[in-house]
Amino acid sequence: MNPNPRQLKLLAVVQTHNTVTVEFLADTLGVTLQTVRRDIQRMADEGLLTRFHGGVRVPSSTVENMAHPQRESLNVEGKRRIAKAIAVAVPNDCSLILNIGTTTEAVARALLQHSGLRVITNNLNVALILSANPECEVIVVGGVVRGRDQGIVGEAAVDFICQFKVDIAVIGISGIEDDGSLRDFDYREVKVSQTIISHAREVWLAADVSKFNRPAMAAVGHLSQIDRLFTDAPPPEPFPALLDDAQVRCDVSMA
Repeated sequence: MNPNPRQLKLLAVVQTHNTVTVEFLADTLGVTLQTVRRDIQRMADEGLLTRFHGGVRVPSSTVENMAHPQRESLNVEGKRRIAKAIAVAVPNDCSLILNIGTTTEAVARALLQHSGLRVITNNLNVALILSANPECEVIVVGGVVRGRDQGIVGEAAVDFICQFKVDIAVIGISGIEDDGSLRDFDYREVKVSQTIISHAREVWLAADVSKFNRPAMAAVGHLSQIDRLFTDAPPPEPFPALLDDAQVRCDVSMA
């Protein structure tokens, strides 16, 4: 296609922000929602943009995630709602694992008023957040620190987690594909996440709606390994049926 000036501006806005809502684009461009949706559809058909429920983003690489500061700024309110719902569901006096991700960091902040928690994490950001809670014991996984997001990965991390069996693992994920597979970018992180899943009595997945249909290279697992999904909007098709088939309880925290 040969984008017109309006479409070129729309594309530039999305590239600047990485992920935006349809309403934000309409306000920024000074056009109707119908016009924005029509432009988005045309550019998505050409592979210039990727649509998701309520918004649009730049096409995702399957081999490299966005930088941590960019991910922190995406869908902050949705992540806050997810984190609040998880915090309500987490009882005091239990053991948890929180893995790498900006959503699990939001969960850590939401747990600051809990008591009697023992939290294992391979995320130094989570450890720093929860260290402010005197009623929470934080155990940091050993391994290689990944400088770009303070995640801890590698075989040493896998061996460390194998010592434990926790009540609940709260995990984030980079993408959920339409076959029910859970995917991430760094194979070293994937190995750690797989170990976390296998060493928890319950596995809770924290994923905002932009993670649905987002591709990534490495397979972490499948929805059938998840007990509860916490998200911020109703999952798009075909995920409701996939969640039902996998017997995953879906908690949607709407605005």
